Amino acid sequence: MLKKLTLLLVIIGLAFSCKKETPLIENTEKTTTIDTLKTYYTQYVNPFIGTSKMGHVFPGATAPFGMVQLSPQTNFEVMFEDGKYNTETYAYCAGYQHKDSTIIGFAHTNFSGTGHSDLGDLLVMPTTGNLVLDPLETKEGEKGFYSTFLHSSEEASPGYYKVDLDSYGIQAEMTASERVGFHQYTFPKSNDAHIVLDLVYNVYHHDNKNVWTFIRVENDSMITGYRQTKGWARDKKVFFAMQFSKPFKSYGHRKYDQVLYDGFYRKFNQSENFPEMAGKDIRAYFNFDTEAGEKIQLKMALSNVSSAGALKNLEAEIPHWDFNKTYEETSDKWNDELSKIEVETLSEEQKTTFYTALYHTNLSPIIYEDVDGQYRGLDQNIHTSEGFTNYTIFSLWDTYRALHPLFNITQPQRNNHMIKSMLAHHDQSVHSMLPIWSHYANENWCMIGYHATSVIADAMVKNVGDFDRKHALQASINTANVDYFDGIGYYKEYQYIPEDKNGASVSKTLEYAYDDWCIAQMANTIGDTSVETEFLKRSEYYNNVFDKSIGFMRPKLANGSFKKEFDPLDTHGQGFIEGNAWNYGLYVPQNIPNMIQLMGGNERFTQHLDSLFTMELDDKYIEKNEDITRDGLIGNYVHGNEPSHHVPYLYNWAGHPEKTQARVRMIMDTMYGPTVEGLCGNDDAGQMSAWYVFSSLGFYPVTPGSPNYALGSPLVKEAKLHLDNGKTLTIKAKNQSTKNVYVNRVTLNGKALKKNTISHAAIMQGGKLIFEMTNNL
Repeated sequence: MLKKLTLLLVIIGLAFSCKKETPLIENTEKTTTIDTLKTYYTQYVNPFIGTSKMGHVFPGATAPFGMVQLSPQTNFEVMFEDGKYNTETYAYCAGYQHKDSTIIGFAHTNFSGTGHSDLGDLLVMPTTGNLVLDPLETKEGEKGFYSTFLHSSEEASPGYYKVDLDSYGIQAEMTASERVGFHQYTFPKSNDAHIVLDLVYNVYHHDNKNVWTFIRVENDSMITGYRQTKGWARDKKVFFAMQFSKPFKSYGHRKYDQVLYDGFYRKFNQSENFPEMAGKDIRAYFNFDTEAGEKIQLKMALSNVSSAGALKNLEAEIPHWDFNKTYEETSDKWNDELSKIEVETLSEEQKTTFYTALYHTNLSPIIYEDVDGQYRGLDQNIHTSEGFTNYTIFSLWDTYRALHPLFNITQPQRNNHMIKSMLAHHDQSVHSMLPIWSHYANENWCMIGYHATSVIADAMVKNVGDFDRKHALQASINTANVDYFDGIGYYKEYQYIPEDKNGASVSKTLEYAYDDWCIAQMANTIGDTSVETEFLKRSEYYNNVFDKSIGFMRPKLANGSFKKEFDPLDTHGQGFIEGNAWNYGLYVPQNIPNMIQLMGGNERFTQHLDSLFTMELDDKYIEKNEDITRDGLIGNYVHGNEPSHHVPYLYNWAGHPEKTQARVRMIMDTMYGPTVEGLCGNDDAGQMSAWYVFSSLGFYPVTPGSPNYALGSPLVKEAKLHLDNGKTLTIKAKNQSTKNVYVNRVTLNGKALKKNTISHAAIMQGGKLIFEMTNNL
């Protein structure tokens, strides 16, 4: 496979050519000739981009697609207050908010920018002074174990995080391998130093979320255990092995649940120096004496199988205590991933935004198996992966649109393994269903559609992977025929979903119709004409919710009439989820020409798109929708939410590619940037960032399951895509500038492209894709 780290033989004066920009990591000099010429793309990544309220990403340390995502948690908001949902908890779905000035600890699992949440497992916090075991405030009203911090002391780069915990004079540093988090704490002199292991805390915490916690003190420096929770994943188990570089002098724990019966364990004083801890809500502590400047290191290995599995992962991945070695190895892994796409941009800010977006696309799905291939399946039994690596965190309503299509270019082998993981999920499912939104051996059923079919179809038509095509088709058919799932039975009976039978009926009808088209494409690739015919028919059901009298998709009732009380601008109660008829009604990616004809033809459709981007949308239409905010709105176009992501490219089908070009460049300029507010909505497990990566390169997968991409207007001056097949596609934008947003001509290997599309096969053949840019229509 082509070595992805680029040799810049002609650039001599770059200050970063032989050293990474990580001042606190010593001995990063590269000594070999080839290493001194590498470009370290990690230096262009800013993990703080999107850490504001809308982005919901985390800035911590992780390896590419790593199970461990070790990150600071800045506050603790419970999910319910007085029996009602606490809206403030939504700000902490990734655990970190840049506006905060406190840190309550460092958790080992985190989601990156999801609209709902879970995780935040195994919170670790170093402290000094009197032992305090409450994070924010004690029951006496005194300060909890949190620390204040300044953003000026924070540093983050791929695989590394550092901050000064000012309340204790402790410097905290983090790095990680795929399955092990590595902490390094530099303490002041103290005979009251502590490391707290908080197993009460989790993201989206509620009183009944923790089911059980168990800890064993194996010796004076090794602890093992697990925690089981009931949250978004209703039966999630995380096993761990935690090892200290220095023996602790004493330890203990406090239970926060009422113990009604404890058997004959009542014989013991279990709270101090007793090597077993068990209960629903537990915080443990480990005490040390430290000298000024002394470093105490801690390694936390995770497993979803057992504590023995965690110990195996620890020994396999970080058997040593060399913090810099682990950081270097993980940083190099990140550089390998980031250098798959080399870009030159008009500004350093654009380059930072691009590589941070590319970084975000490599955070999830995550590896979800031990080093020996064992993993916990959906059936809660232990399985061994054969011929694939098992992955989890499939936010498919979001990621089928651009993230998985991007993987077919940048991560074809991983995407192949992800599809095999989805098929394993199906085989272990008592419903015989592919994943909808799954994580940590659980299906959480979030959002609509059965979009694993899109991921599979896209890989099949693009000839990616060696997964079993017939098995994939049958799994998709099974999923599409589970009548009790989210209106499918009604969809099959009525050929649309009646709003009075099942809510968000228009969105579901549109998305099911697209997914059925994807199944037809799968059937076509393997020559199953009967299945293809059946699902092509189902793919046309979107026609049944289009009201020609008003020109909008509209909810229909079981009696065949359209819902009378209907406002196409309202995002609440009008048959759409996280959208309205103006924007979500444009979702027929499988047959865009027919959708345009339904809406009155090219010019009428173009006027609709123009109005969508320029109209004013009153606050009353979005006030009940937590996922649609002003940050992501351009008129009534919602870039902060996924159903609109294909919309700017639809001008291509209406005969106005120049409008696609202008809109796409405007969105890249206004909805993304190199700041903490640099994402206009949840990154949604990498989908928001994948849109930017694709659009920056000049093309986008409007219809996953099709072999073609829609052309747009590239933001890069030049890009090189180093492909897994050893070939390179070089993209050049001639006359690129901030004003030259229009494309006069596109050539591929010297031949002009006559359509506003480019095929996946053409991209994978490599060569030169040239956009000739202009500021004239």
